[in-house]
Amino acid sequence: MSTALPTTPVLHSEWIKIRSLRGTLWSLISVLVLTVGIQVLAAAALGRGEEDGMGEDPLLAAFYGLNFGQIAAIAFGATAFSAEFHNGALRTSLTAVPDRTRFYLSKIAMLGVLALVAGQLAGLLTFVAGQAVMGRGALRLGDPGTVRAVVGCGLYLMLMTLFAAGLTAVLRSGVAVLGILIPFVVMVSFIVGAAATGVGRFMPDRAGQAMMRGEQYGDLGPWAGLGVLALWSLTAVLGGWLAVCRRDA
Repeated sequence: MSTALPTTPVLHSEWIKIRSLRGTLWSLISVLVLTVGIQVLAAAALGRGEEDGMGEDPLLAAFYGLNFGQIAAIAFGATAFSAEFHNGALRTSLTAVPDRTRFYLSKIAMLGVLALVAGQLAGLLTFVAGQAVMGRGALRLGDPGTVRAVVGCGLYLMLMTLFAAGLTAVLRSGVAVLGILIPFVVMVSFIVGAAATGVGRFMPDRAGQAMMRGEQYGDLGPWAGLGVLALWSLTAVLGGWLAVCRRDA
């Protein structure tokens, strides 16, 4: 298996692909811009005027912008991988990197690293900038759970990116993945996941956001919730690996 691990030249080629595709690069940038920007706007509009304007869980409210940043993360994972299925690009990629496992792991690794970096930066800036306009009710970085939430924000965005990327490799269509996942996290999850019991708590976004909660989400603690999201992502990534290895280019 070690011979199929990513190498520096292959990783570099994946980075070149990502920065060369305008839509993919802007999706990555949007992870940071949307998460931080919407959080600051929401905090500025509601934070000073209403003591409880940002909800019952102040820590979760400090990452409200994540609800929009995750859409950009999904778009980043989907568009980055779907580019391989346009105009014979996958065939060209496999000509350069014949080992399909190495090719796949290299792409997944590069997407994961970039999403994690953008996500961690977004998590820190979202918390600091958002709380800066919250007035007397603002949380501080040293308050209980805040560091865990900041770290969790980055891990959450990375896992959502990989979830979308793996599913794109299975379906071979970024449009299909966007059409499934975005309505799922925007509408279905909010409706079904409103209850902290039953199947709703095991939905990928609901479970993963337990990392940003000050109060436990049903029976799922912060790390258990992240583990549930990690299982969703791992399943999608493994499915994508099987699809890439077994299907014709």
